[in-house]
Amino acid sequence: MTRRFRSPNQIRADFSAAMSAMYRTEVPAYGDLVKIVGQTNVTVLNSPARDALNLTPDEDTTRISQERHGAIRLGTAAELAMMARVFRVMGMHPVGYYDLSVASVPVHSTAFRPIARADLAENPFRVFTSLLRLELIADAALREKAQAVLDRRQIFTETAIALTETAEANGGLEDGDAADFVREVLETFRWHPEACVDAETFAALIKAHRLIADVVSFRGPHINHLTPRTLDIDAAQDGMIARGLPAKAIIEGPPRRTCPILLRQTAFKALDEPVRFPTPAGGWHDGHHTARFGEIEQRGAALTPKGRTLYDQLLAEVRAAVLPAADGTNTAEYDAKLAEVFRKFPDDWRKLYDQGLAYFKFAVTGMPPPGTPQDVAALLDAGVLTLSPIIYEDFLPVSAAGIFQSNLGDEARDRVQPVSNQQQFEAALGVPVADEFALYDALQADSLAACLRQLSGTTSSG
Repeated sequence: MTRRFRSPNQIRADFSAAMSAMYRTEVPAYGDLVKIVGQTNVTVLNSPARDALNLTPDEDTTRISQERHGAIRLGTAAELAMMARVFRVMGMHPVGYYDLSVASVPVHSTAFRPIARADLAENPFRVFTSLLRLELIADAALREKAQAVLDRRQIFTETAIALTETAEANGGLEDGDAADFVREVLETFRWHPEACVDAETFAALIKAHRLIADVVSFRGPHINHLTPRTLDIDAAQDGMIARGLPAKAIIEGPPRRTCPILLRQTAFKALDEPVRFPTPAGGWHDGHHTARFGEIEQRGAALTPKGRTLYDQLLAEVRAAVLPAADGTNTAEYDAKLAEVFRKFPDDWRKLYDQGLAYFKFAVTGMPPPGTPQDVAALLDAGVLTLSPIIYEDFLPVSAAGIFQSNLGDEARDRVQPVSNQQQFEAALGVPVADEFALYDALQADSLAACLRQLSGTTSSG
C-alpha cells in the first residue's frame, strides 16, 4: 500500500500558521503588527505603487499575507544539529553564514528556509537561527556555569524527536503524524517564564551580555520575534507609531527606493516580561526579562555579488560618517546621509539588470519581430521578454545586529571581539550552509532558459 505523505511545504505552512497563532497569544502587540502590515499591503496592491514594484503576478503577491520569518537563539551544537533535522522535515535548509560578533553580538547564524522557486512561492517561511558562542564570554567561571546549564536542558519533546526520526526513516510523515509533529515542535518555541538559573546567575549573565542571558536562562529557544512582510515599511512604521507602539527610530537596511533591494527592517522595542527565578529553598523569586520584540520587514530584489559589493561599500561609507544611535537621536542625520550616498546605486529595474547588480525572473510576453537578435537585451527591448526581481529571501548581518542593538542597548556594542568561524558553525550544524548567490543565480538561469526554450518552440512551430 502506497503511503500518502503530507508534503514538506504543507507541514511548513501548518507550522508557520500554528506559530503565528501562538505568538499572537503570547505577544498581543504582534497582532497589531499583523493588522498594520495587512492594511498597508492592501493599500499598495490597490495603488499604482504595485506596478512600480514589478512583482511576478500571483507568484510574488499571493504569498505575502502569510509570509513570516522567525528568529531563535540556540545554546549548543547538539541543539543546532537537531534543529536542522527538524527543519528539514519542513523542507527548510540552511542558507548563508552570518557572523554577528562583528557587531558585538556573541552568536553566529544561518537562515533555514525553502530554496526551490515553487516551494518559496507556496510558503517562504524562514527562521533566522543563531548559535551562542560561549567562548566569547571572558569570565571562565561564568562560561563553565553557562555551559553546565545548557548541557542539562532538552529543548525538544521526546515525541518531536521520535517523529523527526520517523520522517527521516520513511521519507516523510502521514497526515496524522504531521499534525502531531507540528504540535510537538511548537513546544520548543513556546515562552516559559520560569528561569533555569537563579537571580544571581541571571544578573551575572546579563552583565556579560543580555543576549547570553536570554539564551542560557530559560528552558528553550522561545521565538524571539515573528516578522510579517510589508510592501511599504515606511507606511507601516508610521502605522506603528500611530498605534502607540514603541517603534525603532531607524529603519535598518537600504533607503526607501522606487525599486526596493535586499531587506529593510524595523521593530518595536522589546517587552519587559515577568519571569520567576528558582530559590535555594525550592520557591520562586519574581523578576523581569527583556528580549522579545515585534519586527516588520520589506523585501526587495536579491543582489548579485557585484551589487552586494556596491551595497556594502555604500553602507560602510554612510556608517563611517554617521553611526545610528540606538536612542534615535541622530535619525534625521543618518537617513539624509543614507539617501545621499545611495544615489550611486541605480534605482531602475532595467539598469539593475543591465549592470549586473540584481537577479531577475523572466516571462515571455510576445513574439520577436523578424530580425530581432536572439540576445536577452534585444528581447527585452522588443517587449518579447519582461523581467521582475527575484525576491531576497535572506538576511543582512548589519541590519540584524542593528535590530538586536535597539533592544540590547548601546552598552553592548563593544563587549565582543569579532572572531568569525564558519567552519565551527558548520561542524555544529552537521552540513555546509548553502551559498545564497549560487541559489539566486540558478533561479535566474533556470527562468531565462525556460523562456528561451518557449520562444524556440514557438518560433519553430510557426
